[in-house]
Amino acid sequence: MILLEKQCVILELEATGKEGVLTEMAEAITTACPAIQADTIVEVLHEREQHGSTGVGNGVAIPHGRVEGLDRTLLCFGRSSRGIGFEAVDNRPVHLFVLLLSSEAKAAEYLPTLSRISRLLKDSDIRNKLMQASSAKTIVQLFNRPV
Repeated sequence: MILLEKQCVILELEATGKEGVLTEMAEAITTACPAIQADTIVEVLHEREQHGSTGVGNGVAIPHGRVEGLDRTLLCFGRSSRGIGFEAVDNRPVHLFVLLLSSEAKAAEYLPTLSRISRLLKDSDIRNKLMQASSAKTIVQLFNRPV
């Protein structure tokens, strides 16, 4: 199982738009993997968003992509209390973001992890708890619980 790490939790995103969210989260995830440049991550995420928004509805977006050079799958969580326009399928603002990055070498982890994130965030109780959490530790505990 892939775990969310505390240093990859953004309790309140500063970004006000889609572009800013992708950049802010890419910069945060480089703390867990400094070998990968934030610009490279943003480029991969932009390419993925060209195929359709990763805003899945209910205030949730799961930007994801594959970045060569990663030695493991990485997650980053970001929250916006005010909500951010992200071209979500339901046209509502997004409050909860989970960034997933993997490499081709970790392809076997990629889809199961994406599926697990999706299942977790479909639970309205979990979404509410993630919105109300006051610490990165609480978010990590909620996120890393068995589904």
